[in-house]
Amino acid sequence: MKINQFLDATYLKTAAQAGVSEQRNLDKVMQLVEEAIVYNYKLVMIRSNYISIVKKLLQEAKSTVLVGTVIDFPEGNASLEKKLEEAQKAILLGADELDFVVNYKAFKEGNLHLIKKEVINCISICLTNNKVAKFIIEIAALSNEEIIVISRLIKQVVLDNFGEENAKNVFVKSSTGFYKTEESIPNGATLEKMKIISKNAKPLKIKAAGGVRDYEMAIKMIALGVDRIGTSSSKEIINKEHNTNKGY
Repeated sequence: MKINQFLDATYLKTAAQAGVSEQRNLDKVMQLVEEAIVYNYKLVMIRSNYISIVKKLLQEAKSTVLVGTVIDFPEGNASLEKKLEEAQKAILLGADELDFVVNYKAFKEGNLHLIKKEVINCISICLTNNKVAKFIIEIAALSNEEIIVISRLIKQVVLDNFGEENAKNVFVKSSTGFYKTEESIPNGATLEKMKIISKNAKPLKIKAAGGVRDYEMAIKMIALGVDRIGTSSSKEIINKEHNTNKGY
């Protein structure tokens, strides 16, 4: 297995969140991109203000690594108009894949009409521009039953409005990695939660994000049907795969 093609190497902290200068934060992004070029990851997931410089670096290296960004991150409660405006800007900057944070608070309040409208419009802008859409449902904020409902809802919206042929261009994604939980409860992907998503979202693609930090967990996720893994530990995962294959 070439695990590198499952990896969305991720750095989404702002300079303020990282506690560093803007230049140092840019340096961290550039370091990630250089690493992605060397290891040929599927994608680098970054904030939209870095898209232009990252695209330029990848093009100069003649790399096939894709560029992804997040929309309405990490809260997901902006208006649909704001979501689409942010998406359009990211597309114009050159993003290949857009990870939208679903308005999970509205979903929990029972506003399924809003969620359907978000999903339809966000997929439309992506497919029209030959981009991939991913929907972050923030599983740490949801019960298992809610994960089932929202996964099925997104799947049905895709099948009803865009056809099964477009299922490959839409992902259900677990987490932002920024959700605050209590009592050290995981805020990212777990095997239990990803199994639920896999069972209820297929034939859509599935992305596990947050908490996948080692090769063993990555392999278990892939065995569950996960198509992509968002992680800040891509290099560690790749190196373990290399050592495992060498019999170390």
